[in-house]
Amino acid sequence: MWLFDDRIVPELRTSLPGPRAAELLRQDQQFVSPSYTRVYPLVVERGSGCVIEDVDGNLFLDFTAGIAVAATGHCHPEVVAAIRDQAGKLLHMSGTDFYYEPQITLARRLSETAPGRSAKRVFFTNSGAEALEAALKLARWHTRRSRVIAFFGAFHGRTYGAMSLSGSKLVHRRGFSPLVPDIHHVAFPQSGDGSGYESVRGLENTILKRIAPPEEVAAIFVEPIQGEGGYRVAPPEFLPALRELCDRYGILLVVDEVQSGMGRTGKLYAFEHWGIEPDIICVAKGIASGMPLGAIIARDTVMDWPPGSHASTFGGNPVSCRAALVTFDLLQREYMANAAQRGDQLREGLLRLTRRVDCLGEVRGLGLMMAVDVVRGGEPDPVCRDELIQAAFRRGLLLLGCGENSIRFCPPLCVSPDQVDTALSLLCEAIGDVTRGEAHLKAASA
Repeated sequence: MWLFDDRIVPELRTSLPGPRAAELLRQDQQFVSPSYTRVYPLVVERGSGCVIEDVDGNLFLDFTAGIAVAATGHCHPEVVAAIRDQAGKLLHMSGTDFYYEPQITLARRLSETAPGRSAKRVFFTNSGAEALEAALKLARWHTRRSRVIAFFGAFHGRTYGAMSLSGSKLVHRRGFSPLVPDIHHVAFPQSGDGSGYESVRGLENTILKRIAPPEEVAAIFVEPIQGEGGYRVAPPEFLPALRELCDRYGILLVVDEVQSGMGRTGKLYAFEHWGIEPDIICVAKGIASGMPLGAIIARDTVMDWPPGSHASTFGGNPVSCRAALVTFDLLQREYMANAAQRGDQLREGLLRLTRRVDCLGEVRGLGLMMAVDVVRGGEPDPVCRDELIQAAFRRGLLLLGCGENSIRFCPPLCVSPDQVDTALSLLCEAIGDVTRGEAHLKAASA
């Protein structure tokens, strides 16, 4: 099924970067925006399943999925076949001005599969940031209120509305003021008994009673699992308490599922683990297995804006919609279940490592949205985290950081048991490379 199934991965044939990659990196440095955040010198040629091949023929085990995008794996044959078929029929006709079947069919699929009793409607975008922008506009339109509440640690995107909602890193905001006004931030609850209730009570007693009159608050934006904030999972009682607060004051609950949705946690949407129904759901990343697509899924009584009030020339283009329809089939057929099973395997493997090495701390996440903290003496160690990611790359394992000092694990949802074991072994070897402690490495490998 996959291109590299007969190869042992990783397989490194050159030093990193190889000669072709080095030449392309020189060109990139000259011609590409310096705002991009490249972590290591990987120049990709092609991908298949959970494997990436660079331009020099080196094979890497990918535990990033292109930042949680390649949900069904790189270049899944069924997704590629749908893209090729649709590309031969219609590339573009702008769904904001005309009709075509793939967009209508996908809207129906998204509406019908969204949890909750309410009927739903869909607006299509090209990305997660665009989905958040659309949700912000819709919330203000529907409620006729201006204020919005979001959380520290949240990342919703880098366009102006999404950036204003975010509370993750100064680099996202520095030098870009003024931001969108009337957005207030509160602390995201830490895991622990009752912390979710306490957080919601604190939000009500501070923001709603001192700063933002509830009758002026349009929406609360929240990630069930903070992505860039460190893969921090909301406590069990938090989202239900937030839902109750919103209902009490007529505030919309907007859930950002851009990174956590599309089966990554073992359910179609992460918020399903909390048993709630949002007013607006924002999705993107894994929805089309690598094609540019995002959407907001809202209660039909909420999506009441008039024609022309919001639109997107390319959002929901027919090729991306066909890819998304196949992605849905694959997720429901096998990959959501696999995400839950491999997530348990990955969690247990990381927990075993934390018991045997000093530099790994808390393990957290759901399904294949998992993270582990890197620490020194019990304190966050972002420098060691970055060194571990580089060491893993040199051994052929692709990882990314998140939060202040965490390593995230978000492989394609088709990842196999053997690939999970291989990733854990490579991480163990990377720890040995960074710590240079033979006893430390032997303990970790026991």
